[in-house]
Amino acid sequence: MPGAIIATLAIFLPAFLLIVGALPFWNSFRKSAHVQGAPIGINSAVVGILLAALYDPLWTTAIMEPTDFVLASILFILLVFWKLPPWIVVVCGATGGYFLGMV
Repeated sequence: MPGAIIATLAIFLPAFLLIVGALPFWNSFRKSAHVQGAPIGINSAVVGILLAALYDPLWTTAIMEPTDFVLASILFILLVFWKLPPWIVVVCGATGGYFLGMV
C-alpha cells in the first residue's frame, strides 16, 4: 500500500505542481505567440509517438500475412470512415482474428 501511494504521488504530483505554479501567470502565457503555437507542436509530437507505438510493438507482431493486413484495413475503415463506435470495431477485430486463426 505505501508503494502504491508513492507511485500515485510520483505520477500525478508533478503535473499538479506545474498547474499550481503556472496558474498565476496563465493570462500572460495565453497572450504569448510562442505559447499559442505550442499545442500544434505538442499535437504533432503525440501523433508521432502514437504512430511509433502502433508500428513497433503492434504492427511487427500482429501483421504477419496479407489477410492480417486486410483485416486491419477493414477495421480502420469501419472506425475512421464509417464512424462505428470503437467497441464495435474491437469486437469485429476479435471475431475476425478468431476466424483467421481457424483458417
